[in-house]
Order: sequence, then C-alpha cells, then structure tokens
Amino acid sequence: MRRQFQSFVIRWLLNSLGLWLAVKLVGTGNTDTPEGILTFLIAGFIFSLVNTMIKPIVVIMSLPVLLVTLGLFMFVINGLMVYISLKLAPSFSMTFMHAIITGIVISLVNYIVSSLVDMRQTQSREGTK
Repeated sequence: MRRQFQSFVIRWLLNSLGLWLAVKLVGTGNTDTPEGILTFLIAGFIFSLVNTMIKPIVVIMSLPVLLVTLGLFMFVINGLMVYISLKLAPSFSMTFMHAIITGIVISLVNYIVSSLVDMRQTQSREGTK
C-alpha cells in the first residue's frame, strides 16, 4: 500500500511538471494563462485521479479504434483526459487541441523521467553485485 501511494505521488508531481511545461511551451489556447505552483499541483492531482479511474475504461471502450489506427488514437485519449481534468480544475481552462498537445508533452516527460529512474535502479543493482 505504501509503495502504491509513493507511485501515485510521484505520478502526481510528474503530471504537474508536465502541465506546467506544456503551458509554458504551447499555452492554453485562451487569453488567460494560469500562474502559481498551487494551480498546477491541483490540476496535476485531478489529472492523476482522472488517469487512474477513467482512462482504463475509455481505453477498453476504444480498443477497436486503437487497433485500426495502430495506437495513434491514444493521443486523442490522452488529450481527452487532460481536457476533462482541466475542466474539473478551478481557474484552469484549455482548448481541446492544446489538451492533445499537452497530453503528448506529459507523456514525454513521464517517459523520460521513468527511463532515467529505471536506468538508475539498474545501475544500482549492478553495482551491488
């Protein structure tokens, strides 16, 4: 249970970082851009919850489309999860196209950090042998 909580907190912080990075890179598509770390932490928390609870259901329901598009529809699913979570977040709004791009940025940030952590764990295991 403790390990799952740590994993959720790490994902929450990475999602908040990804949201902040995406807003700085591509904006929100609206005139007002959110500022402040608390706004991004709240939005990242809501995004983590939406990803944990709603995304698996949406992925299973869209399996035929995912198979036909060879997985490229996952970009739209990620964008939809970002869009839903930012609609639920206070004082944060984004257009759907910007949400798709934000989903791509968040996926890249999560992939890079996960790869770095995995490499570090592999090196520490090899060093102890």
